[in-house]
Order: sequence, then structure tokens, then C-alpha cells
Amino acid sequence: MHLHLDPVGGIAGDMFIAALLDAFPALGAGMDAALAKVGLPPGARCALLAHHDGVLCGRRFELSLPADAAAPGAGHRHHHHVGLGAVRNAIAAMGLDAAVAARAAAIFTVLAQAEAEVHGVGVDEVEFHEVGALDSIADIVGAAWIIEALGPATWSVGALPLGSGRVHSAHGALPLPAPAVVRLLSGFAFVDDGLPGERVTPTGAAILRHLACASAMGPRPGRLSASGLGFGSRKLPGLANVLRVLAFDMTDAPVADEVALLAFEVDDQTPEDLALGLERLRACDGVFDVVQSPVFGKKGRMAAQVQVLAQPQRLAAIVNACFAETTTLGVRHQLLARSVLERKQTSIAGADGAKVRVKIARRPDGQLGAKAESDDVRAGGERSGREALRGGSEAAALRQEAKHGK
Repeated sequence: MHLHLDPVGGIAGDMFIAALLDAFPALGAGMDAALAKVGLPPGARCALLAHHDGVLCGRRFELSLPADAAAPGAGHRHHHHVGLGAVRNAIAAMGLDAAVAARAAAIFTVLAQAEAEVHGVGVDEVEFHEVGALDSIADIVGAAWIIEALGPATWSVGALPLGSGRVHSAHGALPLPAPAVVRLLSGFAFVDDGLPGERVTPTGAAILRHLACASAMGPRPGRLSASGLGFGSRKLPGLANVLRVLAFDMTDAPVADEVALLAFEVDDQTPEDLALGLERLRACDGVFDVVQSPVFGKKGRMAAQVQVLAQPQRLAAIVNACFAETTTLGVRHQLLARSVLERKQTSIAGADGAKVRVKIARRPDGQLGAKAESDDVRAGGERSGREALRGGSEAAALRQEAKHGK
């Protein structure tokens, strides 16, 4: 399953929960049971409410707390200072499923790391003020339970609204987006829609970072199976303060991901040196492939056009490698969506005991294909030996896959 978050009004912990429960109402009872373990004080109430803002219908997640409620490990609410250790201990003591507790602790940890970097202190010195309250602990535990209950899934998020202004905190007035949010969402796409205020909360940002969402990606190819709207508590002028989630069934769709494409031309490097440089570039961590084509450049010069496919997170390092290994003075790059077939790699023992790596792919019609690694097939010697080793290895890999797949 692929889940795409559309932050029309922004994102916060309660909006995330409301949107997912609107899309998957069957999860509500399980999340209520998980939140019952948070240890809410007498008088506290969690509710998933139907909401209509005059234009759209959806859900709101609301936690009502008595005025004197305190966060775990803290004193009264109006002066609580809760450290990361206290929050982790409180989560561990709740009796949650181990995977849910680990997710909740991980979300708090990425938030603490961002706060520590912003304020120049150690992670253990960070004191949660706003997010240390019970309502935010409930938001994060609820979000962690939902993420775990949904099972294996990929996530993406559209461009996030920037917001503007100031927010009051225990550190005084802070600019918006809040410094911790800026640190957490480095690399994410933002858009300024002209509406002020806090549009992305620290809790919402920490959830996005934990999910490792692909930023500014549209929904991936697949069958739309569910959607939900989660409203925030604020009312925005002329815009629904809502987070929309779109769920896609990817069962019959090729696996989709994102790849970086780099391109440049070279017309002043000797063929021998360029070949060596491209071989070194091909060996760089994060590079999928390097190809070159002959082209005519300026002034009718023959040139080599080079294209590199790479992991997006390694883009900066690979751009530097292009400059180091070739004479180019500029590198064009862009992020592209790609679809790939389900595939895996296995190893087959040859007649002499040497391992031959074989890549197995499943076609859309369910048929399996196999391809032996060329470098490993070289051990077969002459052409007839190589062909025998290749054919035998590929057939053995397909038999092995068919046996294990039953």
C-alpha cells in the first residue's frame, strides 16, 4: 500500500490521526485501546468527531484534559518540564505492543535531536515543554499505533505550507516555521500560500521525518482504495484546515520509487581518461548506472553525453564525483519517478563450486525471468562454457524460486 499525505492546511499530530481514521475507520477501536494505556488522568476524554467546516466533511481528533493534568514524569501542567528519558520510560511502562512503543519513542527521539541541534544542547538535556504534555504524547502514541497497524507501506507528502509569524514557547517568541520544524524538514518541499500562522507543528514534522516521506511526490500509480480528511482546530481564511490522505493499493502495480538523473557533456577529455573516469564514477556509492552517447556539441565538435542514474540521497556527493572524474564544468540534475518490477538476487553454485549471482524479476503477467551476472559468468571460459554456465545458473535460479514460492 502507498499512502500520500496532502497537507492542504498543514499537518499536526491530531490531523494525522483524524485523517487516517477517517480513511480506515476500522482502526478506531484498536487505537482507543492503545490510548487507554497512556494513563490519561480522570476527566480526560479522547474523541474522534465528525466535522464539517462549511465546505468539506471529515474528522477531528480531540483530547480534552482537565486543567491540572500533567505529563508523565512531570509536575502540574503549568510548569512541566519533561526530558526525553522520562518520556521514553513512560512509553515503555504503558504496556504497548513493542513495535508501537518503539515507533513512539523513535518519533520523540527525532524531535529531541532537532531541538538539541537548534538550542545547542545535548539530546538528554532537551526538555519537552509543549510536546511533553499529555495531549502530544497521546498524539504520538496514537500515530505510532496507526502506522504499525497499517503494516508495510510507502509514504509521500505534497509540498508543505510555509506559514509565517511568531509562536510563543518556553524559549520565548520563535519564528514560524519553528526552528525545530525547519531542522526536521530539511530537504522537504514547501510552498508559501500567503496564509500566516503555524501550519506544520513539531509533532507533525517529527511524524513526517519518522516516516521518511518522499517529499513533493504525487500519488504513485495504483488503485485508489481509500481517502480521509483530518481537520485541525484552527480556522483558516478561505482554505480548509485539513490534511488529506489518499491510500493506493499497489498489489498490481510495479514498485515505484524516485531516482536522480544527472547529465552533462564532455568534449575536451581524452577517450582513455574519460573511460577511466566513468568507470570510477560507476563504482561510487549510490550510482545505479552510467551511460555515454556520442553527440555533436558546439562548433560542430564531437562530444560524449553522459547520463548517471543515482540514489536521490546521494545526489550532492555524486555531483562532486562528476566534477572530480571528468572535465565538465556543469552538471544538470533532476528527480524522476520510476516504476520497477518486483525483483531479487540469489546465488547459484556452479559446477566448480563458484557462486554465480542471478537476478530474478517477476513480469506483470506473473512470469519469472532470470539473468546471470555477466562478471560471474566469465568463469565459464570460452563462449560455449560461458553460455552453459549462464543457462544452467538461470534455470537453477528459476527452479529454486518456484520451489520456495509454493
